[in-house]
Amino acid sequence: MRKPRENFCHDSVKQIQAPVHYLPTHLLRNFFRLFLPNFFLACKIPRLYGKAFVIACRRFARTKKIATFKHLLQAGYMTNNHLLQGSRVDHLHGHFAHSPTSVTMFASLLSNIPFSFTAHAKDIYTSNEEQLREKIDKARFVVTCTKYNALYLKKVAGRGTTPIHCIYHGIDTSLFSSDGSRCNCTPPFKLLTVARITEKKGLPTLYKALARLKAQEITFTHTLIGDGDDREQILALIKELDLEDHCTWLGALTHAEVLQHFRDSDIFILGCKIAKNGDRDGIPNVLVESLATGLPAISTEVSAIPEIIINGKTGLTVPPENSESMASAIIKLLGDSNLRKSVISEGQILVREKFDNTILTAKLADIFSQNA
Repeated sequence: MRKPRENFCHDSVKQIQAPVHYLPTHLLRNFFRLFLPNFFLACKIPRLYGKAFVIACRRFARTKKIATFKHLLQAGYMTNNHLLQGSRVDHLHGHFAHSPTSVTMFASLLSNIPFSFTAHAKDIYTSNEEQLREKIDKARFVVTCTKYNALYLKKVAGRGTTPIHCIYHGIDTSLFSSDGSRCNCTPPFKLLTVARITEKKGLPTLYKALARLKAQEITFTHTLIGDGDDREQILALIKELDLEDHCTWLGALTHAEVLQHFRDSDIFILGCKIAKNGDRDGIPNVLVESLATGLPAISTEVSAIPEIIINGKTGLTVPPENSESMASAIIKLLGDSNLRKSVISEGQILVREKFDNTILTAKLADIFSQNA
């Protein structure tokens, strides 16, 4: 859809050998790059192009978002330049249910190649339900990463017959190990959060909980890894709560650097909530990785998080936006060595059984084999 914004690339991504093509991104700046292939395509396949254009107009009427026509033009660009030029592509897949699947759906209409898509979190809950239902209806199948999402998508689909599959995000379990030394921890306690600095991550609740720990004279350090639109607001809150001597913000780091912080910390904390626009997490990958390394985790009872953090068994969950409950959970998990030992063991078992990417990749491959 666009070139990456980050200035670094994870080692696992560097292993990809397939050629990568990026679509023109800006409607006005790339207008002629988008328009000319669409003009040629409309001349080649006027009936199919007309059908896709009518659907684009209907979708625009629902949301009044000009991006709908950009998605059609991007699909036309891809279809004309890649899918109708002797390509052996026999199936299209959109990763994320909003813009990427809009482009994929239009490309499917223009090329007569069936499509499917993967739905994650924000792309589901900030989408217009009618728009999402139309994509589900036209897709060969849908994949999503939590049971919570699957139930919601089936509700949106109504009486539709498109199969909706739940396949968790897996991790490479070989990258994670634990020597069992985390069962006991001593002050100053090392607390860790890895998250985009956005509303749905609930960082204000987290820092208010940390202020409660400070008021009780518990010695700790907290490290935040990640970046996002609310960065200045969160840094200002840290200063307002007089936590600057306790809290460090490191920005975005490579996966290898994040893993080292997992190994060096005592507790992982994530204060997820439902944002005002409906956006919410599914199962944040960092929670899976935390459990895999034997780092006990605390999060909230939002969305599908209880599918990975089972309260009292694989970690602790608290109500969202409740700093008092979060502070109590942190104190409990720091002080109860038997609880730490139990949740560490159960968390690693759960990850091995349900989040091993070699198993989940095979399941996903089977779905493609059976449906694509």
